[in-house]
Amino acid sequence: MRILLIHQYFLEKDDPGGSRFNEMAQLWCEAGHEVTVVCGMFNYLTGTVPEKYKGLSFHRSFYSDHLSVLRCFVSPNYYKGFLGRLWAYLSFVVVASWGIAFKLKKEKYEVVIATSPPLFIGIVAWWASKIKQIPFVFEVRDLWPESAIETGVLTNKFIIRMSLWLERMSYKKSFLINVLTPAFKERLISTKNVPEDKIIMIPNACDFRLSEDLLKNFDAKALRKELGWEDKFVIVYVGVHGVANHLDQLLDAAEKMLPTQTHFVLIGDGTQKKNLMEESQRRKLTNVQFIDSMPKREVMKYIMAADVGASVLKKVDTFKTIYSNKTFDYMACKRPVLMLIDGVSRKLVEDAQCGVYAEPENTEAIVSAIENLKTGTIPWGENGYIFAKANFDREVLAKEYISLIQLHLNRV
Repeated sequence: MRILLIHQYFLEKDDPGGSRFNEMAQLWCEAGHEVTVVCGMFNYLTGTVPEKYKGLSFHRSFYSDHLSVLRCFVSPNYYKGFLGRLWAYLSFVVVASWGIAFKLKKEKYEVVIATSPPLFIGIVAWWASKIKQIPFVFEVRDLWPESAIETGVLTNKFIIRMSLWLERMSYKKSFLINVLTPAFKERLISTKNVPEDKIIMIPNACDFRLSEDLLKNFDAKALRKELGWEDKFVIVYVGVHGVANHLDQLLDAAEKMLPTQTHFVLIGDGTQKKNLMEESQRRKLTNVQFIDSMPKREVMKYIMAADVGASVLKKVDTFKTIYSNKTFDYMACKRPVLMLIDGVSRKLVEDAQCGVYAEPENTEAIVSAIENLKTGTIPWGENGYIFAKANFDREVLAKEYISLIQLHLNRV
C-alpha cells in the first residue's frame, strides 16, 4: 500500500518525544508498504528551527528505501503566545498543502492518514484527499479542542468555535477515524454523532524490539551507580514538561518526602521546564533531578535504572479519556507505574495490575501511593510487561492498522 502520512510533529531520526508514527511507519515499510510523511521543520521540544532548515520552505529526505519525509516550513513563533501558535498551525496548513499539490504532484497514493492534534491537520488531509482523489483516515490522539479548553491553553471564543467546526469537518470528510482509547470511541459516538462503523481503535503501544534488547543486554545497575541512585528509591517521569502535565504535583510530593531517600527524576523538555527548575531550586528540593530530552533508546535505559515510572497529567475531565503513551514505555521496561491520571489510564493500570493509582494533585494520596510502591509486595513490573505484550505490541498493532484500512477501502 502507498500511504501519505500527514503528521505535523513527526520526529527527526533519534529525536526525543512521541515516536508513535516513527515506529509505525518503519514497521509498515518493513512489511513492504511505501510511506511518504508530510511534517513540519520546527522542533517542538526545543522551540527552535534546526539550522539545516533555516531559510527553506521544503526539505525532502529518505529515511529508507520505502520511507520519505517532506518537511515543510512552520512559523518559528510557535511558543510566542496565542497568535504565534495560531500562525504556526496556519503556516503549516498553507505550506504543506502547497507541497502536496506541487512537490508531490506526480506521486500516487492509495490512502491519506492524518493524525491530530493539531486539528488544522484535517484541512491538509481533506485537501490531499481531493487532489489525489483518495480517501483519508483521521486519527484522534487527543480530544482537541476540549483538552486545550479545560487546561486553559485555548480561551479565545472565535478560535474555539473554529476548532469545533474543524473537528466536525474532519470527522465528516474522513472515510475512517482511528481513536487511541475506548473512551474516545464512546465520546465520538455519544456526543459527536459519529457512526460506530466509521471508528477503529489502534492505541499507543510498546516498542518491544527496543525494550527486549535492552532487558537482555543493558546493565541497569551500572547506570544507577554512575548516577548515584544506588541507595535511592527512584521515580522517573519521561515526557513533555507542559501546562497539561502539571508536574508541580511531583514537586509537591518530593517536598513532602524530603527526609527520605525517595528521588524524583524528570526527563524531557517543554514550556514549563524552566519554571519547574526554578521552583525546585526555590524550595531546595535536593531529591529532584532534571535531565534533558534524549533519544528513546537512552530514555529506556533511564527507565530501567529507575524503580518506578510516573504518568502525570493535570486534573481535568478530558484527560480521563486518554492513555498516557509513556505508560507503555514503563510497562515494556518492566517498571511499576505511579499513575496520576484518572479514567481509562487508571483502568489500564488496575487491569494490568502493574502499578498504583493516586488522585492527581492530591499530595497526600501521591505520597501514600509511593509508599505502597516501595513495599514491592506485588510484581507490578512483570505484570505490566505480560499484559502489554498480550495487548499492546506495536508490531501486532501496526499490521492490524493496515488490515483495517484495507478492509474499509474495499468497501468504498
